Amino acid sequence: MEARIAEKSGSFSIGGKLTVNRLGYGAMQLTGPGVWGDPKDPEEAVRVLRRAVELGVTFIDTADSYGPFVSEMLIKKALHPYPKDLVIATKAGLTRSGPNIWLPVGRPEYLRQQVELSLRHLGLERIDLLQLHRIDPKVPLAEQVGELGRLQQEGKIRFIGLSEVSVEQIEEARKIVEIVTVQNLYNLAKRDAEPVLAYCEQHNIGFIPWFPLATGQLAKEGGPLDEISKRLGAKPSQLALAWLLKRSPVMLPIPGTSSVAHLEENMAAAGIALSDADFEALSNLHERA
Repeated sequence: MEARIAEKSGSFSIGGKLTVNRLGYGAMQLTGPGVWGDPKDPEEAVRVLRRAVELGVTFIDTADSYGPFVSEMLIKKALHPYPKDLVIATKAGLTRSGPNIWLPVGRPEYLRQQVELSLRHLGLERIDLLQLHRIDPKVPLAEQVGELGRLQQEGKIRFIGLSEVSVEQIEEARKIVEIVTVQNLYNLAKRDAEPVLAYCEQHNIGFIPWFPLATGQLAKEGGPLDEISKRLGAKPSQLALAWLLKRSPVMLPIPGTSSVAHLEENMAAAGIALSDADFEALSNLHERA
């Protein structure tokens, strides 16, 4: 495995000030089943995080609700004191009452509490990127992002992002605070967020596709993605990441895993240079599937 291979994915400047390598790491899978509780192998989780940084990852995405707090505390255990070039993004706005249960809570006092806890669990004085995990439909958006804006003014948050939002919601939020990233479901097989991606490109907002490795039926044996992967000597999941990186300069994929071997496999995607013809072929796959 080439040293710091993630650097081959290119770079993006979040908010024009935080430059990261575009292929990052998502820390959701470092928890127990249902994104609840401790992982089965905490030491492997620590090894994964340290190996990610060795491979050139400078952008790690987590959330207070992963565990809850398990992911954040593992990041602190593995990497604190943090390398100067490492950007840790976390989220607030989803509360947990059990495995696989996610409920949006956007009351200002709750968001403030969670930010304070994340600062403690990550061992930070300021969170580089705090993302509103979900907009709470019971609370005006202005109150939710407004509270994040106050935390930003207090120096506890540097930049603010959103997750699972429409173009209209981004525009509404931008009237109140600067929005530097958007994290929506997007991958080779599911591209409903194309309008949001186009908006992010237009305004130089980082687009973080969650669930980036999903290839669905496209990767089944004998399927169209299987044909291209055999020809290029790459796994379908690697092609899915390479496609995302070529798709847009604002794209920041964050593949997650709980194993070092799988991490190294994912990071190798940064070294795959898709030709324009291969990119077009991959782009057209879900229409054929």
